[in-house]
Amino acid sequence: MKKVVITGVSGLLGPYVVDHFIEKGYDVLSVDITKPKKSTARFMTANLANLGECYGILQGADAVIHLAAIPVAYSHPNEVTFQNNVMSTYNILEAAAGLGIKKAVIASSESSYGVVFSKQNLAPQYVPIDEYHPQLPEDCYGLSKIVAEETANMINRRCGMQVVSFRIGNVITPEMYANFHNFIHDSNPRRTILWSYIDARDIAEACRLAIETDGLGSVTLNLAADDTSMDIKSNELMKAEFPEVKDIRVPIDNYHTLLSNEKAKKLLNWQPVHCWRDNIPNI
Repeated sequence: MKKVVITGVSGLLGPYVVDHFIEKGYDVLSVDITKPKKSTARFMTANLANLGECYGILQGADAVIHLAAIPVAYSHPNEVTFQNNVMSTYNILEAAAGLGIKKAVIASSESSYGVVFSKQNLAPQYVPIDEYHPQLPEDCYGLSKIVAEETANMINRRCGMQVVSFRIGNVITPEMYANFHNFIHDSNPRRTILWSYIDARDIAEACRLAIETDGLGSVTLNLAADDTSMDIKSNELMKAEFPEVKDIRVPIDNYHTLLSNEKAKKLLNWQPVHCWRDNIPNI
């Protein structure tokens, strides 16, 4: 049985990742600075700003899934968000490298492309946004994710550790589907996330596949559902909110995602299976 350490287990996504790994037979150590309300795995409190504590939690592990972070821009002073996210990721990967761990997953974000928290109304240069789209954040959160990805590249160059950095879209847990009725017919509120979403259970599956797949090196992968979170077709969404964007790289005359997930599908043999339309009757 392989041992996996999962950080950030008190957050929105963490419990679903923990449960998935347990279900698949892994020995899981869950880690956070605060104890989750309920836990299905052995739990350890740790401050990931302390490199020594990162060594401590990773002892004997075969892989690490690093989800811990301040998850949005502007919820904390800029320097706090940047320092927390950058140093926790550095410390986890540095300790993992020192202990000879060969597989890691880190949570990056669609926010690194810059559109999400832009105060200058930044538009995508093309859609669907793939991993080659320029990363142009104006905020410390998006910048912290770029630095985390570069830290992963550095660690891979140094010791060959495989690190998969997931650029995750809007995380949705099962109970959150009840809220979709509030926005699925209005293009504006979710325009900056390009109407993306991804079910936490599909992210959990991707995390497992990322440590079970070999030969990936250091790689960045978008995670999004196959469709948007809207009951408006994707070409109509773009015309309404981003009419200046003319570079449309795949047909979007249906409800096609505008945050490309093709690379994750190809490299991980992953397929998102949870769709909001299956969870909301009588749209």
